[in-house]
Amino acid sequence: MQRALLVSVVAGVVCALLSCWMTLTGWSLLGDAVSHAVLPGVVLSYLFGLPFAAGALVFGAGSVALIGVVNRTSRVKEDAAIGIVFTAMFGIGVVLISRIPSQTDLMHILFGNVLGVSDGEILQILAMAALILAVVGLKHRDLTLYAFDPVHAHAIGLRPRRLEALLLGLLSVTVVVALQAVGIILVVAMVVIPGATAYLLTDRFERMLLIAAAVSAAASVVGTYVSFHADIATGGAVVVAQACGFALAYLFSPRHGVAARLLRRSPAPAG
Repeated sequence: MQRALLVSVVAGVVCALLSCWMTLTGWSLLGDAVSHAVLPGVVLSYLFGLPFAAGALVFGAGSVALIGVVNRTSRVKEDAAIGIVFTAMFGIGVVLISRIPSQTDLMHILFGNVLGVSDGEILQILAMAALILAVVGLKHRDLTLYAFDPVHAHAIGLRPRRLEALLLGLLSVTVVVALQAVGIILVVAMVVIPGATAYLLTDRFERMLLIAAAVSAAASVVGTYVSFHADIATGGAVVVAQACGFALAYLFSPRHGVAARLLRRSPAPAG
């Protein structure tokens, strides 16, 4: 349980930070594509004894480039191109998992195995999380400006394409961090829900980062404990806990919640 809590909280916090930029840039669907498209890279990395992050970065960046090529060179629109590429990559990954002989159950890549992480995997997760947090700490102002106004970012000397590539690279590594916690199938929830929840609760980005991280960490703890006592899948329990947090924010956010909007629209009582 201690290992599970550590991995779940670390993965939740890292995913939550990236989810804030995914929400602002409107990349939620692209985050879904990257999270599924890295599967073949992760499997091939395992096959050749390489770090999972190496294959994830290659296939994550490659899938984004391929989406752009399909969109620019055909009549297919971007949303359709995203759906085609990420499902194709995901299918390739599933085929590789089914055909590669392994002493390790690679199906854990799909569904997570937070209760069975080894010391080496924990060290790898902590190292990648530290790298992501360090890069975010150094570049968060540039990334935030790019998310809000890429034209202004370019005007003051920043390079939006490099920032876009950096953000996508961080997303690919973040997906690998979260693999052990919830698996690839559910990891998209961890890079979408926390940012969306925080977006409903505040209008300030710095506060949004803190709220997203806090909500995700709390959901990781609650989901892990519930999965232990109820004997259910840990990854699914964590994602359901995050979804419950979003539902509460959606309904009861002081400024943007459904209840608050209904109260503002209701007529004042006759005096």
